[in-house]
Amino acid sequence: MNHFGLLLDASLALVGAGIGASIVAIAAGFGIGKIGSSAMEAIARQPEASGKVQTAMIIACALIEGVALFAVLTCLLIATK
Repeated sequence: MNHFGLLLDASLALVGAGIGASIVAIAAGFGIGKIGSSAMEAIARQPEASGKVQTAMIIACALIEGVALFAVLTCLLIATK
């Protein structure tokens, strides 16, 4: 193989990892925003249930962040293999 082909393969892997990681970050941001919006709407409708809604919101956001972190790390590991 020539050196240009190796450099092209490596650069395409890095570009693909960057695009994948950015898609994951954007999707996680939209998901967490939707959860926060729905939680604020639920608290506005029933203020007495704010503790339960807030707890559920934090757990859901933590799960989304965990999946997003795993996906970003997977993208970076694939790019640097």
